[in-house]
Amino acid sequence: MIRPEEIGYADELLADGTVHRTYENGLEEWRRRTPGQPHVVHWHDNRGASGTDELLGDRVIKRSLADGTVSYARDIGYGRTLSARGAQVLVNRSSFGGRMGVLLAGLGVATLAVTAAQLPPLSLSPEQEEALRQQQAQASQSSGGGGDSGGGDGGGSVDGGSDDANDWDAAWDGEGDAWNDDDFG
Repeated sequence: MIRPEEIGYADELLADGTVHRTYENGLEEWRRRTPGQPHVVHWHDNRGASGTDELLGDRVIKRSLADGTVSYARDIGYGRTLSARGAQVLVNRSSFGGRMGVLLAGLGVATLAVTAAQLPPLSLSPEQEEALRQQQAQASQSSGGGGDSGGGDGGGSVDGGSDDANDWDAAWDGEGDAWNDDDFG
């Protein structure tokens, strides 16, 4: 069983339809989707970095930095995303799934342990990435055209996948204080 460092974060939907993510370690990101790319989130942070997060199949998230660096993460459910080669678990404190995961972990539920099978890939070939994209596209189509794959960095689902910027509203968790889990990454 692996014991990664836990870093919580919370999302806030902004008036312009973007999301402001605040991590407990002081990092802040501003995230937005681009029409026509329902599985890609563009971001920049308060430390000068920028890039994209792309939801691939099998709950894998590809993070591409503007400098060309690529890393992978994996949604492991209950608002948790395993990243940094398994050294960190990001916990969405603003989603129901994230809060439920924290509660269950506090109760000692063994199923929330991180196993080697949940580790994100260290690298993928372009062919492997494309196969995962096809898997994600198939999952989106089979769920009624939406992007609900159970993947997303917070253990939730991707929104309906329409190209309308108003989809951010649908992604809110209904509590008026945070974007839900479909932010992958």
